[in-house]
Amino acid sequence: MRRLRLAVPFLVATVVLCLCTGSALANSTVNMQLTSVGGNNAGGVYTYPYYFSINGATPVALICDSYDNEVIIGETWKATVSSLLSGKGLFGNQLLDYKAAGLIFKSILSGTLSANVGNYAIWGLFSTNAQNSAYFQSSGAGTIDTQYLALASTAKNSAFNGLVLYTPIAGTQSWGGTAQEYIGYSPVPEPGSLALFGTGLLSLSGLIRRKLAKG
Repeated sequence: MRRLRLAVPFLVATVVLCLCTGSALANSTVNMQLTSVGGNNAGGVYTYPYYFSINGATPVALICDSYDNEVIIGETWKATVSSLLSGKGLFGNQLLDYKAAGLIFKSILSGTLSANVGNYAIWGLFSTNAQNSAYFQSSGAGTIDTQYLALASTAKNSAFNGLVLYTPIAGTQSWGGTAQEYIGYSPVPEPGSLALFGTGLLSLSGLIRRKLAKG
């Protein structure tokens, strides 16, 4: 029975480790592979979502912020992972633009903005070529940029929790030039929710211990 009892705290520790994996990924280097794209496209270009396997894991959906770089399905490269507000992205210290991009991405995720217009708006924050494209000019993406830059200028830093950058490391790509940069989002649980979850784990641990003791 000792092995089963030892498994209880191990189970709790394992679950907590899984909860912390997302935040631990920040400020690290990962291996990325573009596995597929969604069905959205505009102006002859695919838009969000782009699906990636990161360190060989199950594909996740990310959004591209670098219009002028090119990638192909199956391509691999290494990327640094950092907070959206870290100032370590492909476009350096354009922090206000990154903030606007993050808010636009969250609006796409919530359904407030379409993936096509929203992605072009993000591209337009960092690329003159995107701004000059026919779709950007006809879709109203420029107006969206103006609105979200204003929102970003007054938004609290907490509004950007969970938003991370996957910035390509030049020379690590398996094809072409430097790969694209992507933004990902993983909702961050409120501190109160984490506390309640931790209490629940301890309660579950105690219940299992009592049952094992009776066995």
